[in-house]
Amino acid sequence: MPENPVDVVISGAGPNGLMLAAELALAGVRPVVLDRLTEPSAEPKANGLVGQVIRLLDLRGLYHEFGGAPGAPAPIPAYLFSGMPVSFAGVADNPMRALLMPQPRLVQLLVRHVRGLGVNVRWGNEVIGLDRDNAGVTVTVAGHDGTYDLRTRYLVGADGGKSLIRKSVGIGFPGHTSATINRMAHVRLPDNLRTADGGVEVPGLGRLPFGHNRLERGGFVFAELEPGRPLVATMEFDGSEPGDAPMTFDELRASLRRVLGVDLPIEPPQGPGPHALRRIHGQNTRQADRYRDGNVLLVGDSAHVHSGMGGPGLNLGLQDVFNLGWKLAAQVHGWAPDDLLDTYQSERHPVGERVILQSMSQTALMMPGPEVTALRALFGELLRQPATAGHIAHLMAGSDVRYDTGDDHPLAGLLLPELTLSDGRCAAELLRQARPVLLDLTGGRFADIARDWRDRVDTVVSTCADVPEEALLVRPDGYVAAVARGPEEADRLYGALTRWFGSRVD
Repeated sequence: MPENPVDVVISGAGPNGLMLAAELALAGVRPVVLDRLTEPSAEPKANGLVGQVIRLLDLRGLYHEFGGAPGAPAPIPAYLFSGMPVSFAGVADNPMRALLMPQPRLVQLLVRHVRGLGVNVRWGNEVIGLDRDNAGVTVTVAGHDGTYDLRTRYLVGADGGKSLIRKSVGIGFPGHTSATINRMAHVRLPDNLRTADGGVEVPGLGRLPFGHNRLERGGFVFAELEPGRPLVATMEFDGSEPGDAPMTFDELRASLRRVLGVDLPIEPPQGPGPHALRRIHGQNTRQADRYRDGNVLLVGDSAHVHSGMGGPGLNLGLQDVFNLGWKLAAQVHGWAPDDLLDTYQSERHPVGERVILQSMSQTALMMPGPEVTALRALFGELLRQPATAGHIAHLMAGSDVRYDTGDDHPLAGLLLPELTLSDGRCAAELLRQARPVLLDLTGGRFADIARDWRDRVDTVVSTCADVPEEALLVRPDGYVAAVARGPEEADRLYGALTRWFGSRVD
């Protein structure tokens, strides 16, 4: 017997699919999440979160739950761009934040999170086909007991760079495949080669710092993100064909010898795995030409793939999710304005383009050759200038694209500032339930503005000595939709309430 239809099906239970499920559940929509794996993946992939997504986790109360330090997420003092250090010491309103965490751990925490929200995650259930019409999508699923059909109003592809969902609906995925070969593995190496600042002393070559290093024969990465599990990687640009055989440890040793010019004494890791040991031949940099096709939408790697240098992947994908979740829930609940789902494409596609710009630029700056050496020297000089460092900080954090919310105030279209209200609450605490908030900072002058949207918009009345604005309308994803600087601008708030949150309650 066919199952009852569901509102949303998500294909893929990685970080993006699980976080989208959580956002929908907070908004009162219970999706079904399908994944071909029989349990959460333990494969080492991303090594942490970096950028504005850290603040978005804090909005939902997940930053500390996921291991963040006490207090509000603090900006990091420096970072790397193509292996070159960038100090943010002179950057005002530094947006760069970071949270080191292996991706399998992040997935485990998200599984626990969505389970607490009552989300149905079906492991070992793979989407193998779909058929759609104007009313919804029929998904064909290969499950434990055979094949079955599942009817849904909306289908979201969170199924990776080779997305079956994207291919099935004919969404283009233009881009570029480089001739690079990346090899990486967890390793053991003598303790005396580790440096106090997280780098490695390479016999016969010298000290190489933590992270990406560019040498004349290629790139080298050393990062011990977990005690006793250093990760070593190489990047080569010769375009040679490595063949189809799985990568071996000896192959990595040979690549290290070519890149470093000397042998690095590494051995296979011990202890429980899984341990990284893989080769990536040809780096794909691609972006879907559209993130939505009717009742099918894409998030994360299904919508964009790029180099992992600098760690932009989870920052980009999870911000896609925070942007989409409340809009899709509004559509399901029936109060979404006609073009609300279209703004997912218009707001997030440009951000994906910016990540592709910076990730390809970082790869280009890693290439061998005297011309690149000269370019890196010049670029390094520019990075020491606070204005350039600030530009790079916002580019890498994903905060350099301002959404068009229809309001020309400087705060509109940007993430809510980190405010502390007069009652001691942080503004981030107001977004815990993923509902829109009208923040009245006059103590009550705007308290009735959102009365006719009370079923979907919360009003918070307070004051804040550090903010001259009198009222902020904040979307569930934390972005400011409109600002009122005085009572004469109340109409601005009414317009934004209708623009983003639909018609008034009758």
